[in-house]
Amino acid sequence: MKDNVSPAKVGITREGDSLVFTLDHPQAGNEITAAMFEDMLHSLRAEAASPTARVLRIRAEGEVFCRGRERAGRDAAAIRTEVARLIALKQAVRETSMISVAEVQGDAAGFGIGLAVLCDFTLVAEHATLSFPEMRKGLPPAAIMAYLGQYALPKHIFPLILLAEDFTPARAREIGLITEVCSRDTLRIQADRLVERILAMDPEGTRQCKNYFVAAQAQSLESNFRHATDLLTVQTLRLQADHL
Repeated sequence: MKDNVSPAKVGITREGDSLVFTLDHPQAGNEITAAMFEDMLHSLRAEAASPTARVLRIRAEGEVFCRGRERAGRDAAAIRTEVARLIALKQAVRETSMISVAEVQGDAAGFGIGLAVLCDFTLVAEHATLSFPEMRKGLPPAAIMAYLGQYALPKHIFPLILLAEDFTPARAREIGLITEVCSRDTLRIQADRLVERILAMDPEGTRQCKNYFVAAQAQSLESNFRHATDLLTVQTLRLQADHL
């Protein structure tokens, strides 16, 4: 007799102007499988090619947000494919012109907390346990370390990575990894209010603000000032034309 276990999946739906990803693999701690990676990547690439949504919301079913990702590769080629896929998803989430909101209702570890940190807004339930557990098995989490230094100072984040200790949402907010700590009961309400505020703003201005902010992290100050001149000129002219 086969166990009545639902397959791992990610629900991809629309809620008004929001694109919603719902991790739905609760029996395995919402571990992200290859198929789930591909579904989210396909959706983000389709959105990039033909933008319609303004907000990306990432949430999960069950008690846990996400305890990591599937590691099925057993040779160099397979492992490289897995890593390339997870990096592609992280880049797509970070670079999307949608404002991204992670709604972390439960524990998040490894890839799970790494994905949540990448979102523009990261709301976490106060009871959740967070961790970068990879070094418990001697595996440096290189794909996470590639960007965590843009969110937290090295003296704060390196001990959490190297020693792989659990930490609280309050600690994560203190060092800059997340935006807000919420009670589990009010998490969705606070996320809804945040999304309402974003959607009430000028759509093009919001998109350009996000795009410039992300691009500026990787550029020199001189380059950022040059691009700021272009952006402010174009956007000021656009707003003036809208009020004529």
